[in-house]
Amino acid sequence: MSNDFALVFNMAVHLRLPTAVLLLVCSGVLSFPVGQEKRDTTSCGYQSCPATKPTMLNVHLVPHTHDDVGWLKTVDQYFYGDRNDIQHAGVQYILDSVVDQLLKNPDRRFIYVETGFFYRWWKQQSSSMQQTVKQLVNEGRLEFVNGGWCMSDEATTHYSAVIDQMTIGLRFLNETFGICGRPRVAWHIDPFGHAREHASIFAQMGYDGFFFGRLDYQDRNRRMKVKEQELLWRASDSLTPPMADLFTGILPNGYNPPEGFCWDQLCSDAPIRDDPDLEDYNVDDVVWRFLHAAKSQALVYKTNHIIMTMGSDFQYENANLWYKNLDKLIRYVNAQQTNGSNVNVLYSTPSCYLQELHRANLTWSLKTDDFFPYADNAHNFWTGYFTSRPALKRYERISNSNLQSCNQLEVLGGPVSRKGLFGLGDSETLRKAMAVAQHHDAVSGTEKQHVANDYAKRLAKGWQHCQILVSNSLASLTGSSAERIYCDNLNVSVCPLTESSKKFSVSVYNPLGRTVTWPVRLPVNGTAYSVTDTRGKYVDCQVLPVSRATQEVRRNRGFARNELMFQVQAPPLGYSTYSVSLLKDQPSSSLLPHGGPTVIQNKFLQVTFDPDTGLMTGLTNLETKQTIKLTQNFYWYNASDGNNYESQQTSGAYIFRPNSSTPLMVTSKAKVESFQNSVVQEVRQWFAPWVSQVVRLYSDSKAVELEWTVGPVPVNDRQGKEVITRLDTSIKTSEFFYTDSNGREVLQRKKDFRPTWQLKQTEPIAGNYYPINSRAFIKDDMDQLTVVTDRSQGGGSIYNGSLEIMLHRRLLYDDYRGVGEALDEKSEIFPDGLVVRGRLLLSLDRPASAADAHRPLAQEVVSQPLLSFTDGDLNQNARLEFSGLQASLPPAVHLLTLSQWDKESVLLRLEHQFQGWESKVNSQPVTVNLQKLFSTLDVLGVSELNLSANQWKDEMRRFDWTPEKEEKPLPKTFEDLSVWEITLRPMEIRTFLLRVTFK
Repeated sequence: MSNDFALVFNMAVHLRLPTAVLLLVCSGVLSFPVGQEKRDTTSCGYQSCPATKPTMLNVHLVPHTHDDVGWLKTVDQYFYGDRNDIQHAGVQYILDSVVDQLLKNPDRRFIYVETGFFYRWWKQQSSSMQQTVKQLVNEGRLEFVNGGWCMSDEATTHYSAVIDQMTIGLRFLNETFGICGRPRVAWHIDPFGHAREHASIFAQMGYDGFFFGRLDYQDRNRRMKVKEQELLWRASDSLTPPMADLFTGILPNGYNPPEGFCWDQLCSDAPIRDDPDLEDYNVDDVVWRFLHAAKSQALVYKTNHIIMTMGSDFQYENANLWYKNLDKLIRYVNAQQTNGSNVNVLYSTPSCYLQELHRANLTWSLKTDDFFPYADNAHNFWTGYFTSRPALKRYERISNSNLQSCNQLEVLGGPVSRKGLFGLGDSETLRKAMAVAQHHDAVSGTEKQHVANDYAKRLAKGWQHCQILVSNSLASLTGSSAERIYCDNLNVSVCPLTESSKKFSVSVYNPLGRTVTWPVRLPVNGTAYSVTDTRGKYVDCQVLPVSRATQEVRRNRGFARNELMFQVQAPPLGYSTYSVSLLKDQPSSSLLPHGGPTVIQNKFLQVTFDPDTGLMTGLTNLETKQTIKLTQNFYWYNASDGNNYESQQTSGAYIFRPNSSTPLMVTSKAKVESFQNSVVQEVRQWFAPWVSQVVRLYSDSKAVELEWTVGPVPVNDRQGKEVITRLDTSIKTSEFFYTDSNGREVLQRKKDFRPTWQLKQTEPIAGNYYPINSRAFIKDDMDQLTVVTDRSQGGGSIYNGSLEIMLHRRLLYDDYRGVGEALDEKSEIFPDGLVVRGRLLLSLDRPASAADAHRPLAQEVVSQPLLSFTDGDLNQNARLEFSGLQASLPPAVHLLTLSQWDKESVLLRLEHQFQGWESKVNSQPVTVNLQKLFSTLDVLGVSELNLSANQWKDEMRRFDWTPEKEEKPLPKTFEDLSVWEITLRPMEIRTFLLRVTFK
């Protein structure tokens, strides 16, 4: 063997790779992720932890900064220290100062979290400074925790986007610092409530523990009394323990220092004055106060180790202030040990603290629900941000869908997609914009308006880069050089090409791993069109007039009088092309509205309406022969303005606090017109000048679409409003309802109830709101009504048989949680207040089979087809249809990720999208053959990674933790049928690095 060959061979054997993969590695076919090729001999990680004293109370001081990637200032302004008139904060100076101070004392430690900021700073450093920083990392003096591009929100983010942003950050750390750059601890000190799915994700990424700062005040009080502020979180009811088990610690002071011990330039606490000759000498007072704080904290934690977070928002810009005082604090407090003190203070990190808790070998209380909703006081429920900035929330979700299509087409189109006919394209710009948008003050809607605008601009810029890539890829795949047009305002019937062209083509790219049928609505000005599919077969199409609401909301951005509607079908991971031609204008009865209908139906569903009120009255599933009473209407809660209430708390970007538990109905009777044709039946409801809706039932759909339009919300009465839609049914819910966690597993909720403590309900509406990321449902033994949403929203079940979802918020007061601005959105297009449009999809099924419908339906909404247009026909030899897969994936399997990793490798994630209990048919293990997956790619090598793709799955080791009152679960091992045939079990995500070539 050559030395290189022997090294690789021995490594592959050490990794216990399957034989076939081992041979591929040794032949150079499969490479290892950068940063893991060699074992570091440096003392980073747990090996770098300082010694503690087992007979003493050990106080772990953790110097840290919390750097929001946008909040009061934009991400750029925060990095450079611009606009200090808004907030004094400059991240580049923090990192400069911290590195300088770490070098002055080898005992000092610092942790850093937001890789998006660190990446910027790192690129600006000299090679000698980079080597210095690497040495600090290798010695464990500078430690990365969490490691994602940002610290993501947990209520309003979709799991796919969270995984992506974590992968970007962790990959940079892995490639830059190797194993010493890999975080051991997840760190979410600021998000406003904590999702079970996030804990599951962190566990599958290999984290040993998780620390956060915020939880409900009643929950904290109980946990302090029984010493359960550290626990074992079982974050999945489908994955075999301990696969999704995560040790979780609740920090003592949020993420701030103990009172009186903040020594940043932003603080006003007195420094340690240790010259005894000076009049204001205060060492004795500082030591006494610190010992008191440490012993008080120890009373509510379980071991003889406690943690103190020594830092806060954007602190350490002048790190000398902190470290000089911390050095003194440690020296003077520990000096008291000679006088009998049993307190030992040390510089530490979260991972070093976690290691001591693990060494204690105790049992820990088990938690299986989540930490929503979060309240910091009796009338202060942070449930408003579940809906805040609904337009941005939708734009983020669309951008995620576009990114997945962009990633996939980069792989399927090959290198020409990045540098091709239409120029230089990339997916990285949108990938990083999406990563920033996951921040807990971004998609959450809790930032200032100019910062929200900046997030949207970043997403738009990223999409522009992706459009070039997509055009290049489709040009390569189709063989057509025709220019492609993208219409981003189809939701308001705006597309200049379709409005003016007499003949055009529509390419429909489907990012899902199965064939999808999708309704297309295009703005046009003709009254009759011909549509043909890839085989030249005519497709049923119909023309309807643009609705009154659409005409008003598009504000002169388009001039289409009509909409052309037809159903398209696109193959898995592929596209289909449809040709559209204008026919001679002719009178059409379909353009004329009818009065209010009593019923609309297709072969699957029937929806009934009250002819007097124009409102829905019932829903029937014609296949299962089940019928429920169903009424739906729009209401608003008047927001508390802080006056004349038990608490002065107002509704704002974060907090939902209505001034009454009874919402006000917009109207009891809607103006109605209806249209019915062979493609769609729709009922257009007009509730008020600022509220309208279209109820649609497409010919082949098993879901009813409710397209709502809300705004500008009137505030001329100087009263902020929080607008909801409420579905009232005959379903006997017994106060239970169900919501998803970050778009994945579903959790049971109950009104006025928390699973882990006796709730004292003080806000009967806001205290019963939960985040709805992609779906919610209510059910009894016979019927289940599921609502699939097109963005994250807040909602609850306040009445039996009822489900309400908050759609829009317009508020006139700040809620005093830091943003310093009322949530009163306006724009150049909507100077009188923001208008928002969205969709809810309703399905009625038997509970035992409901997931078979709502799981794929939700995926279609999240990963929707991408439409591109060309003027005229594609050339005669163009390839009009293509699929990147040899066949559709099984119904239970979702292709979560397909992206280019390096020149010769792609990253693939496959997931089982059903929970273990929710489907008789699909909650079963499924096997997929990786070699028979792709139609245009040969898979030469495969190796499995952890969820975040920064460790080999085979090498991932985590701390074991033992829950109370339960035998320690034995890990179950499952063998795949072969190297290529992998098995997915319910809710399992598996990540692979594939070495591929084009066939």
